[in-house]
Amino acid sequence: MTVTVPVANGVDLKKKHPETDNDVTVYGSYVDDTKDCLKSRHILGILGFLGFANVYAMRVNLSVAIVAMVNNTAFPPPNVTSHDICPVPNMTNSTIPVDKDGEFAWDEATQGIVLGSFFYGYVLTQVPGGRFAELFGGKKVFGLGVLITALFTLLSPIAARTNFPLFIIVRILEGMGEGVTFPAMHAMLARWIPPLERSKFAAYVYAGANFGTVVSLPISGYLCSLDFMGGWPLAFYIFGVLGIIWFVFWLLLVYDTPTMHPRICRQEQAFIVASIGPHDEDEENNTIPWLKMATCLPLWAILVTQCGQSWAFYTQLTELPTYMAKILHFNIEQLALWSSVPYLTSWWLGILTSIFADWLLSKGYLSLSTSYKIFNSISSIIPSLGLLGVAWLGCDSIGVQVMLGLPGAFAGAVYAGNQMNHIALSPRFAGTMYGITNAAANMCGFIAPYVIGTIIQGQETLGQWRLVFYLAAGINIGTNLFYVAFASAREQPWSRSRRLSNIN
Repeated sequence: MTVTVPVANGVDLKKKHPETDNDVTVYGSYVDDTKDCLKSRHILGILGFLGFANVYAMRVNLSVAIVAMVNNTAFPPPNVTSHDICPVPNMTNSTIPVDKDGEFAWDEATQGIVLGSFFYGYVLTQVPGGRFAELFGGKKVFGLGVLITALFTLLSPIAARTNFPLFIIVRILEGMGEGVTFPAMHAMLARWIPPLERSKFAAYVYAGANFGTVVSLPISGYLCSLDFMGGWPLAFYIFGVLGIIWFVFWLLLVYDTPTMHPRICRQEQAFIVASIGPHDEDEENNTIPWLKMATCLPLWAILVTQCGQSWAFYTQLTELPTYMAKILHFNIEQLALWSSVPYLTSWWLGILTSIFADWLLSKGYLSLSTSYKIFNSISSIIPSLGLLGVAWLGCDSIGVQVMLGLPGAFAGAVYAGNQMNHIALSPRFAGTMYGITNAAANMCGFIAPYVIGTIIQGQETLGQWRLVFYLAAGINIGTNLFYVAFASAREQPWSRSRRLSNIN
């Protein structure tokens, strides 16, 4: 079967499609000759980056704000006696600021409910978000997701001061708004970004999540230290307002597909359509083959490895600060600094590895399937070794910081790993598939803290925490092996439309 599509420079070329890894020649060789016009897909990338930066800033600000919200003297400190702990360093600096007591008498269990409530809403809208983006357009779904997240972020201080159940409901609704963003963007990338640019482009866009985390942690900490308006509400108000401003620009500058964009350069439009192929609008084929998806082993491979990576991620995001505070005895200033380092390094390395992966693909040095497996292994194994290093180093605080910053940076290679694999399996259903795998993976946002709490059980010792890190590293490495064994970059037969499948 051969289908030729004229490329942007008007020449019909036939070449093995880098997105399918099979013997079917689908689209031409790609040459982007749109150097003289502003590229609309780059505007999509910039606003997508800022959108993810904003939603992640609105997600993690509570992790810092809750320290200022809680009345820490309302409960007596636990009496822990053990020889398997690190010695408390001598404090010779008397200028270290003392944290102010907050308004809410929430114990640790209640704080866990507050922090986990976001993920209950987040996992609920993953699959619907991807499907709605495929049916109604990613622009509407992604934009409304950010807007809803921003509105409920603005309502968070009011809800918290009203009553506890209302605050939990607001957090769940905020999670539901943010839950559509990743699958909706995945559906947009499938329609906008040529195959040889996808790893690099996805790294740029999704790196906004790391950027938002890096920015939000110190800024939220500073805002919470202010007396103006009580301090901590500012962390919600400022990021909420920024989300609304972003939404206005998104509505004005972004469109669902290249063919719908009224101001796109025509050469760029032709280039994208030739690279990706015509978008099939056949209503009959909009029915999702749920049973075939459920029995698709390569899709299960993506789901399994994402769960392993999320377990390690949420161990680091939600539990490592507790380890650094209660075992290594870091103060709040040190926590704010070192908690952001892994996200900063993984942001940089994620972009570099994705550029390198796209270069290897463009030169034909690796097949798409091999590239996915290699870079996914890098993003799983090396950070897991870093967690093992944290466990083995014990009370060496400097070594722990190195283990977090350097091996943790390689987690960014995931953008050249499984993150784009959904589009290879099925460009038509990429949003729905990403919603399925991301929903399963983010269940670890509340499962992992529960399991870790069961392991620790109030015993804040090096031995108990080593079990936590061993478990996270083992799950991450083991699930990656499943991915390497069963992942594929071939487009699945149930993905192809009847019209294209009948062309011989």
